[in-house]
Amino acid sequence: MMRMFTLRDSTLIHAPIERVFALSCSVAIVERELGMHPVAGKTAGLVTAADVIRWQGMQLGFPNYHVSLIVPETWEPPRFFQDRMIAGRFRSFEHDHRSTHTADGVLLNDEVRFAMPLGRPGWLVGKTVLVPHIRGLMRRRFHLLRRLAEGEGWREYLAD
Repeated sequence: MMRMFTLRDSTLIHAPIERVFALSCSVAIVERELGMHPVAGKTAGLVTAADVIRWQGMQLGFPNYHVSLIVPETWEPPRFFQDRMIAGRFRSFEHDHRSTHTADGVLLNDEVRFAMPLGRPGWLVGKTVLVPHIRGLMRRRFHLLRRLAEGEGWREYLAD
C-alpha cells in the first residue's frame, strides 16, 4: 500500500488575483526558490496548460531531477492549476495551486501530495527529511510571492 504525505499551507496576499496567479506560474520564481533549473520543455516565462518542464539540480546534497506536467484539465486561471510529476525521484507528486479572491485580498492555498518509493525506508525518509524540507519550500515561496505581489518586485517577472 502506498502511503501518501499531504502538506497544506496558505497565505493572504493584498494584490490583484490575476497578478498572484501569474506569479504562481513563473518559471523564474520556482527556479529561484527551488534551486533547481529548468533544462527542457518550458524553461522561461509563465507556465500554462499542458506545459512540461524538466528540472535538474541539487536537492539536499544530491543530484536530482523532476519532470512536471501542468495538468490541462485543471487549468482554470486565475483560480486553480495543478502540476504533477511525470518522471522523477518520488513515487508520485502533485501540487495544487488555488487562488481565491476574498474581501481581505487573495487567499493563496497550496496542497502538495507525494509518496516515496522503496516502501518503509522511503516512507521514513519522506517523514523525517522531505516533509520538513517541502514545508520550508512552501513557506519560502509564499513569503516571496507575497513580497513580490504586494510591492513592485512583480514587475521583474511579469510583462505589463
